Amino acid sequence: MSIRNTLLTLSGAALVSACQAAPPPLETVNYVDLERFMGDWYVIANIPTFVEKGAHNAVESYHLDDDGTIATTFTFRKDAFDGKEKTYRPRGFVRDTTTNAEWGMQFVWPIKGDYRIIYLAEDYSTTIIGRNKRDYVWLMSREPEMPAAEYQKAVQFITEAGYDISQLQRVPQQW
Repeated sequence: MSIRNTLLTLSGAALVSACQAAPPPLETVNYVDLERFMGDWYVIANIPTFVEKGAHNAVESYHLDDDGTIATTFTFRKDAFDGKEKTYRPRGFVRDTTTNAEWGMQFVWPIKGDYRIIYLAEDYSTTIIGRNKRDYVWLMSREPEMPAAEYQKAVQFITEAGYDISQLQRVPQQW
């Protein structure tokens, strides 16, 4: 194949790829009572960001501030239960005040990352946080352990939301 034909083929493939429809936006839950949502959430499994790789005992804690923003503290041990403790303090901004289920999560000003509450147990014991890009997901619970059947249901939900669960990783929790 000539260089010209190769370039045309690659250009055509790039154009087709660019024209493919993005996945539809993730549906959020109908409503989140922010006061009930606040507090500690143990990260049970995730498709981790580069910061979270190797996390042990990962906990995300939320506090609703008077201005309506959410002070967030994310702590974990790096690479082992006795590894170095890491702490991050992003701030959540509720974008959809009708549902309270779509936030912008700001680690670095002025960027606010997509944060969507796509599943929330009726008793606020389990939640799944997703992103429209389907690049990261977090399964979190109020307890550090989750029964196997409940975990499998959550994994099924994450699959049906359009995630590649081959990238899903359990987060070791030992308290």
